[in-house]
Amino acid sequence: MYHITFVASRQLISVKLTGLFSAGEVERYVADLRDRFLRHRFKAGYLMLIDTSECTIQPQDVLLALQEHMASFPKASRIAVVTGSSLARMQVRRVMHQPYLRIVATAREGHQWLFASEDAAEPAVSAGASSAP
Repeated sequence: MYHITFVASRQLISVKLTGLFSAGEVERYVADLRDRFLRHRFKAGYLMLIDTSECTIQPQDVLLALQEHMASFPKASRIAVVTGSSLARMQVRRVMHQPYLRIVATAREGHQWLFASEDAAEPAVSAGASSAP
């Protein structure tokens, strides 16, 4: 269902989500994430890569549970969400509104954006979104 990696030297949390979650599994995931966050002594302002490329579209109750449980979680400075399907991108856009979020096609693209210092002041935009002149 999920795999969490902390890289203290880069203040990076990498999460790989797979399959279909239940509301109870979301609760366990967030509790595990919070416990590890504290054990690794991370603070607000960390970087986060969430790979959902092997995750299915989640039911509404799961999305609501995730939003509810993550509401009090310390805030990241940047979040990159890896997803391949257009439906998954739409679901991410519907539930995640952080201005420091970017939707990317690959983990490599996510890492490049997370660690790019030259565009640190540039606002986050979702990949695949077009801006008409």
